[in-house]
Amino acid sequence: MSESSAIPSRVPTGIAGLDEMLEGGFPAGHVVLVTGLPGTGKTCFGLQFLAAGLARGEVGVYLSLEEDAPALLASARQFGWPVDAAATAGRLRILRLDPKETHSNLHRIQGEIGKELKELGARRIVVDSVSLLNMLSDDEPARRATLFALAEACRGAGATTVLTAEADPQHPGVSRDGLSEYVADGVILLGYSTAADGRQVGLSLRILKMRRTRHARSVQPYGIDEHGIAVDAKAVDFGR
Repeated sequence: MSESSAIPSRVPTGIAGLDEMLEGGFPAGHVVLVTGLPGTGKTCFGLQFLAAGLARGEVGVYLSLEEDAPALLASARQFGWPVDAAATAGRLRILRLDPKETHSNLHRIQGEIGKELKELGARRIVVDSVSLLNMLSDDEPARRATLFALAEACRGAGATTVLTAEADPQHPGVSRDGLSEYVADGVILLGYSTAADGRQVGLSLRILKMRRTRHARSVQPYGIDEHGIAVDAKAVDFGR
């Protein structure tokens, strides 16, 4: 096997520093879980990932179980990403799943969403958040089936996907539902760094897993400013 055929094509995340930790970006077609406590930038991560694709002329789909389209566009606008023009041109689509419409949402995910994503020509997909998605089902087997159906629909569309999930407040290294990690090809943990006295002093990122690629395993600081998220990929590993 030649070197070029052994290395999967890369999808740049658009997040400064993260691609360096991933040898160029996510492997194409991966489903990547981004999990973290509230305020760590999960929605910003998803929007920035889509904005990077829009800049390359790709079609992006944001599947939201939380905010509606006007709120998401306003959030993206504050970082200077040209989402309005992309939405008008049809290259950015925001699909809303109302968590209160349980039956119709489950039917859509298990039967229709894959066809929708293919017809839209999505190259990048964000699902925000699977924590709310898991509330649509009453038992673990049903939640697992729904998650797998959604992940396979995204893969079947030929897209690279980011799933966001709330971290467990008692165990912030894992998602609240404890299931999302099993459907994902990669897991990125967003969290808070703490001083010796327990004070929160910043934000930290760690790639917990990423199939079919080498990646940095260190804990690295990141920040969120008017341009979005940026990771200091050359910082000393302060998490050890």
